[in-house]
Amino acid sequence: MTSDPDEDGLSWDGDEHRDPHTLPRGWKAVGKGSTGVPTDGASRTASTDAPAAPTDASADSDSGEHDTGLSTGALLGLGALGGIYLLYTIGWVIGGLRMQDLARLIVSDAMYVPWFVLAVAAPALWFLTTWVLTRGRATWMRLLILLAGAVLLVPWPFVMMGALGA
Repeated sequence: MTSDPDEDGLSWDGDEHRDPHTLPRGWKAVGKGSTGVPTDGASRTASTDAPAAPTDASADSDSGEHDTGLSTGALLGLGALGGIYLLYTIGWVIGGLRMQDLARLIVSDAMYVPWFVLAVAAPALWFLTTWVLTRGRATWMRLLILLAGAVLLVPWPFVMMGALGA
C-alpha cells in the first residue's frame, strides 16, 4: 500500500477497491436510515440513493435492537442502587457468618443455612425481580421500587454487630 502513514490505522487491506458507501459482505445495517445501505454483493441503484423512508416502530423491533431510553441520571441511579445491593450482599454474608455461633444455640444448622443463603441472595433477587417486572414502565417507578428494597433489605446483623462482632 502506498498510502499516507498517518492514515494506515484507519484503513484495511482491500479498502481501496470497495465502494465506501456499501457494507462489507455479510454485514447488516440496522437502525434509523439503514434501509438504503447496500452490501458489497448488492449493486447500488438509483432508488437507494434517495433518502430512506421513515419506518414504523414494528420494523425496528424486528431487528433485535432495543433502545432502553434511560437517561444519564437514571443510569447513575441504577448503578448507585446496584452498588448498594452488592454491598448489602456482602453485609449479609459477613453478618450472617458472625451470627452463626449464636444461632446454633437456638436453631440447628439445617434450619440456619437455607435462611442464610436466602438472606445473602435477597438483594440480588430483589434487583433482578424489579428489573424484570418493571420493564416497559416508567423509570421513576423502577427506581422507587429499588429504593424501597434498599430500605427493606438492610443487613441488620452486620449493622448491629459490625465486621468484628460485639
